[in-house]
Amino acid sequence: MNIPNIKSPRLISLDVFRGITVALMIIVNSPGNNSPYALLDHSAWNGCTLADLVFPFFIFIVGVSVACYLTKEKEKNITFKQLFPKILKRTVILFLLGLFLNAFPYHFEFATIRVFGVLQRIAICYFFSSILFLTTKISTQAIIMISLIIIYWLLMILVSVPGFGVNNLSPEGNISAYIDRLIFSSNHLYGKVFDPEGLLSTIPSVSTALLGNLTGAWLLSSNSNRLKIYGLTSVGILALISGWLWGLSLPINKALWSSSYVLWTGGFALIILAGCFWLNDVKKYKSWSKPFEFFGLNALLAYFLHVFFLKIQAMILISKIDGSKENLRLAITENLFNFTSIENAALLYSFSYLLLWLILIYLYSNRKARKSKL
Repeated sequence: MNIPNIKSPRLISLDVFRGITVALMIIVNSPGNNSPYALLDHSAWNGCTLADLVFPFFIFIVGVSVACYLTKEKEKNITFKQLFPKILKRTVILFLLGLFLNAFPYHFEFATIRVFGVLQRIAICYFFSSILFLTTKISTQAIIMISLIIIYWLLMILVSVPGFGVNNLSPEGNISAYIDRLIFSSNHLYGKVFDPEGLLSTIPSVSTALLGNLTGAWLLSSNSNRLKIYGLTSVGILALISGWLWGLSLPINKALWSSSYVLWTGGFALIILAGCFWLNDVKKYKSWSKPFEFFGLNALLAYFLHVFFLKIQAMILISKIDGSKENLRLAITENLFNFTSIENAALLYSFSYLLLWLILIYLYSNRKARKSKL
């Protein structure tokens, strides 16, 4: 096991980056209507918008967090045998929370429940990045990371799908969709013919988490802060270039979590984290990032609650003047933000929803802090 032999400091930049990602997630997930700005909507298939960066950022952050947390635990001489039950418990809890959000409120039947989802993929990536961090060297993790995206690329372009042939990257014809239909059946998939968080596409997402592992180990190393920032930025730029070039033959695609997508989004994650590290941990400029830090320290709570109450709003139907009905979110948007364009109305609702959760998370954090002092 190769862990830096230093006392591990808390990286405020990691909390801030996580909080920025949470804020962006709420904005992306919560448009007030069905006409958000294209940048804040997911790509229909190939391509990468701002919205498409959120999920890989979270998984990258999981890997960085794993490296930081397990390094501290290792410094306390806590063994793998002691850590494994904790890792497994957290994995199961995350997976079950994801299943609950999939099922709520209308899909609790076993025959139709969607098996995979955002929290489920995060759980799987957390599990494997943790186990690999505890049982292999950093260099081995780098080899595994690269090997996984190469193997996935070869599977996508070389394996023939019945009825579609080889190198078919359409929603129906790719090997990932075929495996999901074969194992889980269409009733358990998000898009019936394909699931964006399916089984095979989880393989390259583990690579995203392992990139986080490597980043966390680098930030905890004895290298100078200047070298750490240069390293993150340089590798980030290299990853962006490599991802773009690879995307010419294997398109950058979030739903497939293509190998080019791993590098492209990983490059952005490295550069943004480098910026946060320089501002927060090196220059100690912290006042600007306090709201993000609140979100970052309560990321799971913010994710679960904002999705849960979006679903609650979808359940509440409001009667319009013409007798038709619309859900509460649409009604709020139409009544409060009808003075502007439809795209701006969608955005204003998103920002309002973000502000609501920022206030609630802030109050929760303060209450938790006061209790800890008692």
